[in-house]
Amino acid sequence: MVHKAGVKVKKSKEEIRPKEVQKILKELEGQETEPFFSRLILRSMKQAKYTTECTGHFGLAARYYCHFTSPIRRYPDLQIHRIIKENLRGKMTEAKLRHYDEILDEVARQSSAMERRAEEAERETIKMKKAEYMESRIGETFEGIISSVTDWGFYVELPNTVEGLVHVNSLMDDYYIYDSIRHSLTGERKKKRFAVGQKVKVRVSEADAGERTVDFILAE
Repeated sequence: MVHKAGVKVKKSKEEIRPKEVQKILKELEGQETEPFFSRLILRSMKQAKYTTECTGHFGLAARYYCHFTSPIRRYPDLQIHRIIKENLRGKMTEAKLRHYDEILDEVARQSSAMERRAEEAERETIKMKKAEYMESRIGETFEGIISSVTDWGFYVELPNTVEGLVHVNSLMDDYYIYDSIRHSLTGERKKKRFAVGQKVKVRVSEADAGERTVDFILAE
């Protein structure tokens, strides 16, 4: 996909490395499709979790990493602040070390679980507000980029980040076959193809804030 956007990707049998991801993002800089591909790359990464293990940071290509984001003040940040303060003030006793050894694995597990719940609530709220916004734009035409393809249709992301579905049943010109390897739909007779990263023009056909869905039809 990024190759079609003009980015050269060095193929390797090994797992992709952080510096290679950074290089791809650097080459996409300034391009019209940069925001789309940046979000796509982010979504493709394994979800982070809090842990007592020193596992580094993939995105930053850092071997050693510890969260310390004071303005956000997540609970794990506050926990780290407390530990550092106790160390700096010379108050980290053997008893406190044993205490942290007993509780921190559970603190990390609980924090990861709560973060996933919060992120899911945030995603659903954003989807609802986007659908609500699009309810007043039924019939309007937009240009977007295909963000994902399934056997029931393909999703199109607009420049304003609203994402909607073009259902396969609305593609009346042909019978479309889903290719899970190439992430595409191809017409059986005319061979017209829809693939991730492709630009398309769509019209808003339906939006439902209650269901948190937006539906498109092709406008061309």
